[in-house]
Amino acid sequence: MRRIVVLALLLAALTAPTAVAESNNQVLTAGRTPGQAAYDVRLAADAGGTTWTGREQITFTNTGDTPLGEVYLRLWGNAWDGCKSPVKVSRFEGGTAAAPTVNCTVVKVDLKKPLRPGQRGSVAFDVTMTAPARTERFGRSGAYSFFGNALPVLAVRDQAGWHLEPDVGIGESYYTLAADFTVRLDHPAGLVVPATGTVSSSRRTTTISKAKQVRDFAWAAGPFQQATTKSPGGITIRTSWTGVVTAGAVKDAQTRAAAAIDDFGRRFGKYPYGEVDLVLNDRWESFSGMEYPGLVLLVAPPNEEGPVVHELAHQWFYGIVGNNEYADPWLDESFAVYASYVHTGDTQPNCWPGRLDHLITNDMGYWQRTPDWSSYVYFYGGCMLADLERTLGTEPMAKLLKSYTAAHWYGVATPEAFKSAAQAATTKNLTQFWTNHSVG
Repeated sequence: MRRIVVLALLLAALTAPTAVAESNNQVLTAGRTPGQAAYDVRLAADAGGTTWTGREQITFTNTGDTPLGEVYLRLWGNAWDGCKSPVKVSRFEGGTAAAPTVNCTVVKVDLKKPLRPGQRGSVAFDVTMTAPARTERFGRSGAYSFFGNALPVLAVRDQAGWHLEPDVGIGESYYTLAADFTVRLDHPAGLVVPATGTVSSSRRTTTISKAKQVRDFAWAAGPFQQATTKSPGGITIRTSWTGVVTAGAVKDAQTRAAAAIDDFGRRFGKYPYGEVDLVLNDRWESFSGMEYPGLVLLVAPPNEEGPVVHELAHQWFYGIVGNNEYADPWLDESFAVYASYVHTGDTQPNCWPGRLDHLITNDMGYWQRTPDWSSYVYFYGGCMLADLERTLGTEPMAKLLKSYTAAHWYGVATPEAFKSAAQAATTKNLTQFWTNHSVG
């Protein structure tokens, strides 16, 4: 997903842990769990908005068909720093926490009582998050701090067991289910706090944001300048920018965002959240854009185009239509690239290079060992979908994507689901198409 990656990213500096640290020995036949989660979070900032402390409660349902005796928290904010732990959790209620594993990105919580299928339960804990000293999605840039992938979220158990895969240092390895968030952010009066969701209550020192059916919650804090506009389709676009971003770059981002969010809404289903936040900075260390539900981080150098369209395409592909980003990164990145092509009218004629050395559909563990992964997951994947459009026809492809999105709205898609949907959209046998286009 979704980071448009600087190919010179220092992978060696981001040593990844070796495999899934925990497994579930039960044979699962039910759906994904824990589901129907509601996050209730209260956080308070320090004077600069760099450190936030407070309490988080997660209420959830055992949506599987076997008892649920434990849950796992993902502390993705620790992925780069490991057990130096810029994200810390403590003082648990509702269960007993084990020591962090998987490079300190996983905390197992044994529930007080196992939950029967359909039963609801909760865990609560204190949390502290300190933005590391780097210009990253979870990091800081001068007086501005960014909290992407910082808030602890629930891991997912499905037919394969618990998904506790590591962050491999490139792209994303996340897998979450849609949930509701209510987050209260108490902060000094001088800080502006753009966040996922819609502000339901705002005073000079408190921002309360609510978001329904989103897969994560992100925010930023600092002396941002801020403006609010609306797309022609009625979507609120709240833009926040650091002091070095020019007025021209802000206007360009707003204009591109308004066009993209309405266009994607017509193509894939209306944007359901009502508001999107654009957070513009002059530079990032390893990406030019990063998406979160209802909020995107964007690079905005003076008089240069930023990656607005691509990141907003991710609001649908990974955001609304979820996927296991570790197992199937192409299901969001390739689709976001293709959506950008369609939006700009770029048909990518003759883009397919011929036989590839790797399958587009490899997982992030594989791509960790393959330096040109972004060419495959981004470009070749987007090209493959452009070729699929040529194979099906423009109108059938458009209908396919709209129905595929509707079928997985707020759910989780798989490669098999998309291939089946594509096959159902045509009388042509697509078996050879997938083989010729390196889709496993």
